[in-house]
Amino acid sequence: MNKHQVFTINNEQQFHDVALKVFKHQAKSCPVYHDFIAGLHIDPANIKTIQQIPFLPIEFFKSHRVLSSSAPAEVTFTSSGTTGITTSSHFVTDKSWYTESFRKAFELFYGDIKNYTVLALLPSYLEREGSSLIYMADDLIKQSNNPDSGFFLYDHDKLYTQLKKQQEGQKPTLLIGVTFALLDLTDNYQINFPELIVMETGGMKGRRKEMIREELHEQLCKGFGVDAIHSEYGMTELLSQAYSNGNGIFYCPPWMKIITRDTNDPMSMIKDEKAGGINVIDLANINSCSFIATQDLGKVYADRSFEVLGRFDNSDIRGCNLLIA
Repeated sequence: MNKHQVFTINNEQQFHDVALKVFKHQAKSCPVYHDFIAGLHIDPANIKTIQQIPFLPIEFFKSHRVLSSSAPAEVTFTSSGTTGITTSSHFVTDKSWYTESFRKAFELFYGDIKNYTVLALLPSYLEREGSSLIYMADDLIKQSNNPDSGFFLYDHDKLYTQLKKQQEGQKPTLLIGVTFALLDLTDNYQINFPELIVMETGGMKGRRKEMIREELHEQLCKGFGVDAIHSEYGMTELLSQAYSNGNGIFYCPPWMKIITRDTNDPMSMIKDEKAGGINVIDLANINSCSFIATQDLGKVYADRSFEVLGRFDNSDIRGCNLLIA
């Protein structure tokens, strides 16, 4: 399987065919996934549709090296976590798959990166190593080829000044930020920049109380003077991202798909517009595992967009299921 086959997918049949080829490859070449499938007493030869594919629980990235390649890792992405919490590690043997995935996805949803000034407010990610989000943001900043693009740690004065400069110059601007940092900025400055794209990446990181999306986005809209807040759905274990341009409705690039599972029976997929556990097919994960069962709850709609409703713990799947019924 090569990048061209994955990143030129443009219809459901192509996705289905490529996904099955990737599954056959990973069922054989990824020892962790192979053993997981064998433990379920499933014969990969009997898998004929993507709905039949077993999804590897995302927790395996915390305890195992999930690899479908014998090549050494070029980069290892790690998740953030508080002290004492086991974090995930994604060993990426060919980082060009990640680079091509996020560059193509960004262009698909937002156009040429060179048309933007990219401002990144990602303090908690900058303060540690191994963040896939920092890797992506750094590349987008460089690809913008704009001297005003860059990272901001806690220098809100400097960021506010730059935002005013962008607005006065009528320059298309993307501000990508971790949620708590965007809220901190709007606590101290009233910004009225209607043309600004504000993209929140999620996460309070223990810095502020958690908020429901509607409340959070309403507060950020007021703080930045915008009509909608954009969002990115991504994680350490994935090499692709879905994007929302408002209202918490996400869309995937053509090589990524969301399928929802029954929260009481993880091997059963459920119909659209019913709440369930989010399974992700990410064909950019060619050298790890492309079929991942996350701990997120969500709904998939008829147009293949999806919404994230929250998270559940293994210990309380039934309770969360009842909460959102």
